[in-house]
Amino acid sequence: MNNLIAVSDDPEPAPRLFQFSAMSPRSILVLGLALFSLFFGAGNLILPPQLGWRAESFWWVVCLGFCLSAVVVPMFGILAHARLQGTMFDFAKKVSTPFSLVYCFLVYGIALALPSPRTAAVTHEMAIAPFIGTPPLATSLVYFGLVFVLVMNRSQLGSLIGKYLTPVILAVLLLLIGSMLFWPPEPETARSLSQPFTVGMLEGYQTFDAIGAIVGGGVILVSLGLENPGLDFSQRFRAVALSGVFVGCCLLLLYMGLMYSGSLMTSVSPEGVTRTELLSDLARFTLGPGGRIFLSVLIGLACFTTAVGVVTGSADYVRSRFGDSRRAYTLTAIAGCLMGVLFGQLPVADIIAVALPVLMFIYPLTIVLILLNALPLSWTPPRLFRLVVATTLLFSIPDFVESLRPGWITGPMVRWIPLQEQGLAWLLPAATAYIGGKFLIGRQG
Repeated sequence: MNNLIAVSDDPEPAPRLFQFSAMSPRSILVLGLALFSLFFGAGNLILPPQLGWRAESFWWVVCLGFCLSAVVVPMFGILAHARLQGTMFDFAKKVSTPFSLVYCFLVYGIALALPSPRTAAVTHEMAIAPFIGTPPLATSLVYFGLVFVLVMNRSQLGSLIGKYLTPVILAVLLLLIGSMLFWPPEPETARSLSQPFTVGMLEGYQTFDAIGAIVGGGVILVSLGLENPGLDFSQRFRAVALSGVFVGCCLLLLYMGLMYSGSLMTSVSPEGVTRTELLSDLARFTLGPGGRIFLSVLIGLACFTTAVGVVTGSADYVRSRFGDSRRAYTLTAIAGCLMGVLFGQLPVADIIAVALPVLMFIYPLTIVLILLNALPLSWTPPRLFRLVVATTLLFSIPDFVESLRPGWITGPMVRWIPLQEQGLAWLLPAATAYIGGKFLIGRQG
């Protein structure tokens, strides 16, 4: 998940990144690249290659599951934003105002504690440790020190880097993937992965892109409205929806290419290779030592803009809830950077492991909120909305507890839940609640 920037009440004008005086294909492309920069982050790069490496000949099955949670659901999130044309707060307010407030604070807290520090850890493992023997603590201190400076000075550097950096990184990745297609390494003995579709779907949670969609979509809408006040509802809907389709296609092709490339690396990267090591091996094999250095620097910069966006967005949101208080903004920025220093010195694998239980609880709720808001209003009256959300929360508890310590959930009252052993205990109950509630409640809400 990249650049989690909240919709802010900041009086400063938004950066003039795109103009939509005419709904031209070029305008859609520019908006799509800006939206892509909100999604593009560390997880989008380091997760797919190892999934392909683990699945090998079944990489395409893993890719289907991964793209379901990391492409399809986020794109529905963008579609929901295009229809609601509001902020992240609007996604859950149909349940209740207090529930929406708690959900928003929870999402931003998770963003500060997990994906933001992960950017520092990825930067250290890929762009610092291979070349300079500094400890992780030193990297995270300097990293989040610079993040704090940019957040407090409201610099547009992060936005500018994100705008121009994304096409360059995409070009490098396409070159990397293309090299693997034409000059693959010698294959090794095939291996298999148990439950590849489910593994891919749950690994897609780690991109945080469903959460990024409900935050980043609001940023795009606000920026679009500020830059183009003459656009009506249908024009804004078309612009955001088409740019979302563009982003979805880019992510799909990128994930397919990275997973396929990873599946070919079994004879190059040894057993036990980490996610960041595999991506470095892939860059070195295809682009040579110089390409690896170039890719490492670009990834480090992309991760940095993500961290700036996360801390800025969280601080903006807290400030908006406390009467536009500058003190609230500053304290949140300090807390966010301190959490980044604390957790950013951990290995990437450890941060991903810690994130799993959190995601097993918050991600089902986020997916359901996205899908419900993407549907027509007449299909989701408030009582039905609350029923599906409550059911999802209830049946997410077994997956959450099981992810904390496998084997805890062994009682017959839980094991009968369909898909519980696959980590999707919430899925069928939520669908049943919607269908049954729709039949009983009807369209009256």
